[in-house]
Amino acid sequence: MTAQPQSASRPALLALSPRARIIATFALHALSQGGLFSRIPDIQQNLGLNEAALGLALLGQPVGAIATFLFASAVLEKIGTRRILMLAIPLLSATVMLIGLAPNALVLGLAFACYGVLFGLSNIAMNVEADRVEAQSGNRVMNTCHGVWSLGLLTATLIGTLARGAAISPALHFALMVPLILAGTALVVWPMSPAPPRAHTGTAARGRIALPTLMTLILVGFAIAGALLEGALRNWSVIFMRDSFSAPAWVDTLTLPSFLIAQTAGRLQADRLITRFGPVAVARTLLAVALIGLGLVVFSPNLIVALIGFAMVGVGICVSFPLTTSAAARLGDRPASENVAALTLVTQITILGAPALLGYVATTYGIRLTFAILLPFVLIALYLARYLAPKPAIPG
Repeated sequence: MTAQPQSASRPALLALSPRARIIATFALHALSQGGLFSRIPDIQQNLGLNEAALGLALLGQPVGAIATFLFASAVLEKIGTRRILMLAIPLLSATVMLIGLAPNALVLGLAFACYGVLFGLSNIAMNVEADRVEAQSGNRVMNTCHGVWSLGLLTATLIGTLARGAAISPALHFALMVPLILAGTALVVWPMSPAPPRAHTGTAARGRIALPTLMTLILVGFAIAGALLEGALRNWSVIFMRDSFSAPAWVDTLTLPSFLIAQTAGRLQADRLITRFGPVAVARTLLAVALIGLGLVVFSPNLIVALIGFAMVGVGICVSFPLTTSAAARLGDRPASENVAALTLVTQITILGAPALLGYVATTYGIRLTFAILLPFVLIALYLARYLAPKPAIPG
């Protein structure tokens, strides 16, 4: 059950359909991150951290997220998606500002932990709401939501690139984003009337951890490749360019826009393609593209080839998380929030040590090997894509 009425009517300055409103919420969530990952090199240099120390600080994000996923489903079922998003999105923006103000590695790690808590809670809430809108309308919207999220993240990243070029400090850059996110939350999230939960069998695990089932564990195996690649790209792609080639700082930052533009374009087309060809065929085709792109990155002789590789990876993993989330939400054996929370929890636990491990590999063996060790995970995902086939709908 949820504490918020499904038919609640609230004054809205911005008239949007439920589909358009959840899509806009995804965009706002992405913007609330303020282009954080485009400023990681600046934060690293300001604090004088090497890659290993930075990796340990970045570990705070998955630790915070995992702590959240332990109770996310119970909180969501009790207070509802809208209230979570109303609080978490503005607080996420404020936490990004605190990351920019961190005076040392310890505080940076703690700030990233807070970021992980807020990101995890809001991420579960908006994905569950998107699935509910999808179930209510009968039309796929999840990939479009994530495509618009990528577009929002791309916009924030480009703002970060401009801020780097203008020599604006990360703290000031992030602080300027906070009032914009507050205004967006009032326009987009406040008037939201949540969709009804998807039909399911079983009962909600009230007050308990939503433990993974065998099927969610299989879906985790598919999701890991996309999660690792996206995390590696956000955390290390700018550093890869900086350490591998001689180019101005703003050129190094183009890896993230290259990746995000490709990811966004793929996601915005994905719902149509999945409806026509099915999730398994689309996932396998795109993962093959990711495999080739990752190879180009690892063996890139110049920055142009590297940028092409990063773009191919962006296209290749564009549907990994949306398809896995939809597959978990559609299982129907229990509330969608439990399956989504369990899926995300196990995924995060599985990749918990990735930032520190990749930082160690980069420091000890070079930044290229950091990306090379991810190749086997893409091959595993290619095999497990078979489990994305949709399950029969449960009568409502």
